[in-house]
Amino acid sequence: MLDVRFARSGDVHVAYHVVGDGPVDIVYVQGAWSHLEVEWELPAYRRFCELLGEFARVMVFDKRGMGMSDRVPGATPLDVRMDDIRAVMDDAGSESAALLGNSEGGPLSMLFAAAHPERTEALILAGGEIRERRDAEWPWGEATEEEFEASMATLPEQWGKPGGRFIEYFAPSQDNTPWLMDWSARLQRNANTPSGAEAFMRMAFGIDVRDIVPTIRVPTLILHSEGDRLCHVENGRYLAREIPGARYVELPGADHLPWFEPDRAIGEIREFLTGRRVPITSDRVLATVLFTDIVGSTDRAALAGDRRWRELLEAHNTIVRSQLGRFRGVEVNTAGDGFLATFDGPARAIQCGREIGRQVKQLDLEVRAGVHTGEVERVGDDVAGIAIHIGARVAELAGPGEVYVSGTVRDLVAGSGLEFADRGSHELRGVPGEWRVFAAAE
Repeated sequence: MLDVRFARSGDVHVAYHVVGDGPVDIVYVQGAWSHLEVEWELPAYRRFCELLGEFARVMVFDKRGMGMSDRVPGATPLDVRMDDIRAVMDDAGSESAALLGNSEGGPLSMLFAAAHPERTEALILAGGEIRERRDAEWPWGEATEEEFEASMATLPEQWGKPGGRFIEYFAPSQDNTPWLMDWSARLQRNANTPSGAEAFMRMAFGIDVRDIVPTIRVPTLILHSEGDRLCHVENGRYLAREIPGARYVELPGADHLPWFEPDRAIGEIREFLTGRRVPITSDRVLATVLFTDIVGSTDRAALAGDRRWRELLEAHNTIVRSQLGRFRGVEVNTAGDGFLATFDGPARAIQCGREIGRQVKQLDLEVRAGVHTGEVERVGDDVAGIAIHIGARVAELAGPGEVYVSGTVRDLVAGSGLEFADRGSHELRGVPGEWRVFAAAE
């Protein structure tokens, strides 16, 4: 459980928590929306913060009007919200800190660094914005006036709904798996209301920090993905030209968020702040991965209502965790109604998936599951690698109550007595080649 604290900034309480206890202080200033506890449930985000916490004391906060901080009417401008950074630092006992500004958190960090250099150890901008409005004067913005107004017109009915384009723009390196879409939708719902989100986005759309940028006089590191779909890479290149003495690193890929592929970004930040680059350690092992998710969860949630759906999810999660314990599975993460677990043997993973399917029927729910065995990279409590993507894609092919396995799994359990039905060869989205897929028979 997070140790969430509340710093007083004028009449507003700002929620924050601290990760790590290293000799360098970092204030992580995030983008358009956040919620401390919901974000912490995402393994990639948690690991990003913990990697920073290996060499720093990291203060992460929800901006006023957002997440666990006090709600405020409308949206407040940069110069008012800038004081929230100071309030968090004061409450945490930090005299000076490096500011890590991501997305819309970039302009807020730039203003603080320019106005309070005595309290700014360094400035780090990761996908930092300059101006969201795109026009002839600034062709590298996110949207034209007309495009922005069109998005605002549809915001109320789209806010917090699964199936949005959050991952497509913020982290295209990731697949829009059901659990990740559910998590991003839940993050939106907990971060703000539709009207609060619109007020914040309208405020952000009017930001233009070009006049502030040349006045920054603190050591600055700029990180920007070359294919960033949300904040054009020319934003980063402009900052590198205009901030005196800035160090610029253009990262490969298109992710706007640095959470999912953090190695290069963390290495650059660590070297910039400490003078040392330490490789991120990881272990590659052979493992079996099991993915499960509830079939038709969105429709079921709408029919059941919020309270009843929460009760069903809690009962479902209890069943899944009970079976993971029974079959020696290790829960890696859960978001929304999906689970990812690892096993040291494929037969137990299949048996676990089948038993979960049987048990949840008593709740009038149906789950589908996918199993694959391959090399995974263990990084802290998380796992990564192509085997994870294959397992997720295999699960997507399964129908209600089915456990699908890859050909690799079918071959590994030969002689176990488990039987399978051939479901043909498939191209798995984001995975090279064709893959034979089988359904585990009852």
